[in-house]
Amino acid sequence: MCGIAGVWGTPATAEDAKLVDRMMVSLAHRGPDAVGKLANEHGTLGHRRLSIMDPAGGDQPIRSDTGRAIVGNGEIYNFPEIRRSLAGRYCFHTGSDTEAALHLYDAEGVTLPTSLDGMFALVIADGEHLYAARDPVGIKPLYVAEDDGRLLFASELKAFPSRVSRAQEFPSDTWFHSETGFHSYYELPEHGSNPQSQADPGALALAVRATIEDAVQKRLMSDVPVGAFLSGGLDSGIVTAIARQHVSELHTFSVGFAGSDDLEAARYLSRVLDTVHHEYVLNENEILAKLPEILYHLESFDLDLVRSAIPCYFTARLASDYVKVILTGEGADELFAGYAYYKDYTNRAKTLQDELRRSVGSMHNINLQRVDRMTMAHSVEGRVPFLDLSMIDLAFRIPAELKLYPAPSPKATEKWILRKACEDLLPADILWRRKAQFDEGTGIVERMGAILRGSIPDLEPAAPARNSEEQVYLDIFVRQFSNPHLLAGHVRRWADESSRL
Repeated sequence: MCGIAGVWGTPATAEDAKLVDRMMVSLAHRGPDAVGKLANEHGTLGHRRLSIMDPAGGDQPIRSDTGRAIVGNGEIYNFPEIRRSLAGRYCFHTGSDTEAALHLYDAEGVTLPTSLDGMFALVIADGEHLYAARDPVGIKPLYVAEDDGRLLFASELKAFPSRVSRAQEFPSDTWFHSETGFHSYYELPEHGSNPQSQADPGALALAVRATIEDAVQKRLMSDVPVGAFLSGGLDSGIVTAIARQHVSELHTFSVGFAGSDDLEAARYLSRVLDTVHHEYVLNENEILAKLPEILYHLESFDLDLVRSAIPCYFTARLASDYVKVILTGEGADELFAGYAYYKDYTNRAKTLQDELRRSVGSMHNINLQRVDRMTMAHSVEGRVPFLDLSMIDLAFRIPAELKLYPAPSPKATEKWILRKACEDLLPADILWRRKAQFDEGTGIVERMGAILRGSIPDLEPAAPARNSEEQVYLDIFVRQFSNPHLLAGHVRRWADESSRL
């Protein structure tokens, strides 16, 4: 997990070098362990490193013997296999997963991301050309902008200089080459939109279990300590239970207001799973004090996103004292119909599968943005096992009536097939616990409106927003940046393009 930034398209100048330096300063939280830069006659690449794999030798940019150079953000989980397949053809100088991606580009060219298993945003200097790629569902962020005929790129919007008036999110499932432009290489599967009436629930449950176990295990790959968020709910409980089987001393983390459901459930589940548990009790004054910082890192003022970001921020802060990698349960709700509104689709199985597909496809601007920004605010790498491509493919082959069961029924149990798959992992009262979103279980939803009304009554909203609470977030948001219109415009564009949960 790192931060990348750069400028490409004109010979590197002293001013360009200073620009990239300033961009990297704004991304320091994403990579406090090392700073690297490469400048040539075509542009400048910058990198801030959070050392996860090969901490001593994996600083970036990394150069290959072919003259190419790479900066990357994320983790490539199949890099050991890639190294073995290329060992006789290329000389490896580090133990970094990013170097494996560079040599795979040497070998395969622009189709590189189709052979990568992981979360990533990669940029490669290839002679006079620039190549970039982002992972299939947008777990890791990347943004691009044009500036005086040059291409600027960065891991976060705040890194762009104030003169840039518009930036675009680099699309998920896409690679780019400066000679040929943008190209999509992946689509979320659609085959599950036609329910298989003869599907065997027992066989599917076994497949779900095997797939999530493999996804969690591969995400334990690290040269630094790994922990897990533990809300006390189903998704984080499954991830924690599986990780605990492979980690002798697993640290887990939860936050909430005193007496909140999540704190109580997490304590109980930690005792059952025998983890080293840490918790932090939220208080209203600290939330108010940290709101500007939370919005600054989140790069959004969206009501739902802010509410879920607040507990995530404090959980990541707590985790940063003990680990550098954290496992989270994001993606399970979108794949297995975990949100309450999905029950509106119980009479329309295909429509539900279509909505689940839309939900997964929009995560890059919602929950994945929240997880990335809040963990990286504290220099912690978040990993999401449920969004393993094998898990996604399997989930969309499972009929909708096994996700909400029995269906059609307004009382259908959400994520039924996932619960059945993990019956022996968790206590029954956790396994069948009612779904609570992160902000609900911690107590944020019912308190934030009152906290803001009682403490910031004189704030004037910068522009009309969805409601008074979001107006307050917008007002705080625009005060945090030298280029607030760039960020606010981006938030509004994706909000207009996406249906909200």
